[in-house]
This record gives sequence, C-alpha cells and structure tokens, in this order.
Amino acid sequence: MSDDEADPELLELLRKSLGLGGGPATPPPAETKVLESARYIFDNAVDVALNMSKTKEAAETIWRRMQEKEYSTKMWSEHELHPKSKDESTVDFIFTMDLLNFSFWSDTTDESKRFAIEYRGRRWTGYWSLVAALQRALDEEIPITSPDFWINEDECTEELLRHVFRSVTYEEIPLFQERVQCLREAGRVLYEQFDSSFTNCIYDANHSAAALVNLLAENFPCFRDEAVFEGRRVRFYKRAQILVADLWACFEGEGYGDFHDIDKITMFADYRIPQMLHQLGCLMYSPPLESHIRQLKPLPSGSTWEVELRGTSIWCVELIRQEIERRHPETKIISTHDDKDDDDMKVDHEYSFDEEAENGKVLADMKTRKKRGKNVKGKNAGLGVNAILIDFFLYDTMKELEREGQETIPHHRTRSIWY
Repeated sequence: MSDDEADPELLELLRKSLGLGGGPATPPPAETKVLESARYIFDNAVDVALNMSKTKEAAETIWRRMQEKEYSTKMWSEHELHPKSKDESTVDFIFTMDLLNFSFWSDTTDESKRFAIEYRGRRWTGYWSLVAALQRALDEEIPITSPDFWINEDECTEELLRHVFRSVTYEEIPLFQERVQCLREAGRVLYEQFDSSFTNCIYDANHSAAALVNLLAENFPCFRDEAVFEGRRVRFYKRAQILVADLWACFEGEGYGDFHDIDKITMFADYRIPQMLHQLGCLMYSPPLESHIRQLKPLPSGSTWEVELRGTSIWCVELIRQEIERRHPETKIISTHDDKDDDDMKVDHEYSFDEEAENGKVLADMKTRKKRGKNVKGKNAGLGVNAILIDFFLYDTMKELEREGQETIPHHRTRSIWY
C-alpha cells in the first residue's frame, strides 16, 4: 500500500464510530422523558405556579435539615418494616411492594375507622399498611412476593388476597380489585417475557435506571403512568421510578441497586409532595383549585388540574435540587461507571428565573453548560443529594406534620393506581 492510499482498517473504524455501516452504532443513553414532560406542563400550567424566592429558601432549608438528620439511603433499611437482607428475595419484595404502592388515603376523616393493618403490636396506615401486610403474609408462609403464585388463581384466590390485606377496621384496602389485577397482569408478563423473575428485568436494563423505568412502562401496563396535557402525551412513571429508587436505596447503590444514571430519576409525582411544596410556599394554586382541594373534592386522574399539580411538583423539586447543587456542589451525583477521562464530560443545567408580575408564575430559561466531573469509586460512590432523597425527605416531613396536626392544606384527592 502506497503512502497516498487510505488505510482500509482505519476507514472501517471511522465508519463504525460515525455509525455509517459496519455494524450498529452505539445506542444513545436511555431517557425517561419525565423531566421533559414536567417542564412542558410547568410552562403551560394555568392553575399551578411557582414562587421562586420560596423555592430557593426551601432548597437551603431542605439541605440544612437533611444534613442535621444525616439523611441518606441508609435510612431506607433502618425502618423496622423494610426488609434487611440484600438478596433476590428483597428484590422480589420491593417489586411486589411498588407494584401495589398506590392510593392509601381514606374517605373517612376519622383516623380510628380508616384502613389499617395490625402487625408487630402496632397499627399501620398509609404506605406502611402495605409493607406491613406483605411482611405479615410472609410470616404466615403465604408466598405473596412470588409471580408464579399471583397467576395461580387456584391458590392465589381473591379470598386469600382479602385475607392478606385484611384490616383491623371495617374499611378495606382501597382499590382492592385493581390491586388484584396488577398482581395477575405483572405475573403474566414476568412469566411470559422474563422467566418469572423481576431480576431479569434489572439485568436487561444493564445498570441503567432510565432503561429500567422505560422497560417497566413498555412491558407492564400498570406501570404506564401517562396522560395527555395540552395536546401532548406526558409521562410521570411514579411507581416505576420509585421502584428503581427503592432498589437503589435498599442496596445503597450496589448489586441490584447499582445504577450508573440514578440522577435521571425525578421526584415521584403523588399527592403528598405537592402538599408539602405548597406548605413550604413553593407551589401556588389558583383560587378555584385551592378551594377545590380544601373542600376535599375529588380530582379525576388525568384531569388538567391533577396533571398540573403533578408536573409542576416534579419541576419544582428539580429546581430545588439544582439550587442545592449550585450552593453545595459537593452534593452532585457522579456516575460510578465512567472509566475514560473523555467520558467525564457531563452535561449539566443551570436555570435563571424571573418572576412574572401579572400572574406570579416563574419562568425558567435553561442554559446548558458542560462540566468536567471526577469519577468517584468505591462503596456508596456518588450517593449525594438527588431528587430521590429530596422526595423521601419531603414525604417523611409531610407525614410528621400530619401526625402533629400542622398541615396548612389537605392533599388533593385523586383515586388511581398511579399513586
């Protein structure tokens, strides 16, 4: 070959790197598009807005309180009801738990009459009633976390499931039939596509949190938490995201909880976080919406008000996270899987805000910058402050305020399987 002739091997390598043939190009990183949906909802919302000065204040307050409480993933396993083992049985438990993690609020205002589970000498309500019911069933040697059990209707009968979720009061668990349907449906999907094991879903996602969220939404209809807003389909994926977050928190970012892009998980759009953000002064409601919520009137799932509440809450928590990171850059979550120096180039976002005098809505202009990050290796690498921990903290704080009777507004009432 003369000096004037191109090296065919180098040409082939160049073609491959540009995706011009010689085999498939490297696929782009997975994206859930939940944050993109939240931004769109916020930009077009009429009845829910943000108070930027309060949001900035909240960011610093949340950061300070999280530091005081040494808030981290370790707190997940410290609760007496959460599983303590770090194995496949815990993965099965978390999948079952988040498969059924929705709609625990009661129509009754009398706490003594609401649905509750008696377990380990205590009465559990809300989310903890579900965890207690699952633990109680396992104690009774009912294989409630087994997909093969869910699809065996001769053994896993509705009567037995009513026994699993039996209440200490006369009020039964909300949406019982929908929970049965979720179990059956998920069991069939796991049996037909994933060899009856959710761990195979984790393997297929290849350590990507976003890929696992998308896999859940694409394959399991009961995780496909979407709506149509202003002519566009928007995504929330609350339970799919919290499932990934629970794995990450339980396993402290290792083993089954090892996700290189955990920072792509957003806040989990439910009814408690909007309540807390309003209490902090971050979220502002139009008078008709606020009156509706205070009167405990139901908000239909997928309605404009409900979508605005959920989407703007996600965006608000993202701005809180950005503000914490801006003031305390040591909190940034860094990937643990980037080995090459060139891969350390991270795309980050800063937001500048101007308050619109006419309606109080905060408009955000996104500026993109590149930032060189340093890899963090070893145990618990990269476990800083992200949307997951902020969500966990806000939820726990709201529940504390509720117990102390310090709520300034009720949570909105939407009955659905999505949250």
